[in-house]
Amino acid sequence: MSTLAPPADPESDPRVKAVFDDIRATRKSDFINNFWLYLAFDPALLEDTWHGVKEVMAKPSALDPLTKELIYIAVSLTNSCRYCVHSHTAAARAKGMTDAIYADLLRVVSTAGRTNQLLNALQVPVDTVFDAEATVERN
Repeated sequence: MSTLAPPADPESDPRVKAVFDDIRATRKSDFINNFWLYLAFDPALLEDTWHGVKEVMAKPSALDPLTKELIYIAVSLTNSCRYCVHSHTAAARAKGMTDAIYADLLRVVSTAGRTNQLLNALQVPVDTVFDAEATVERN
């Protein structure tokens, strides 16, 4: 259940229509998912969010598109964002994620979660060799 209703006719606002058109062009699809539809209640928030997502997820960078989606899934699992887990799992599959890759991802995420919890509980000090500032000071 949403905290607000999506706008009845979001594309009647030219700012929303421009963002939706850019989403369609960038993704090469006519589909506008619910996240963007619901964000259309505030055109400025929609624009800002889309531009940030597009800059990171659609722009070529040192990370390939599948790796970006896998990271997004991992963070979404950690943050308990059901919507993003579903959305980015579908995107990762479209970019080549197999069941074996997904299983590996889940193993890494669950292992990291467990060791993070143990380290937080024990408050283990960071090893000097892992501390970039300490490494610079030693050299």
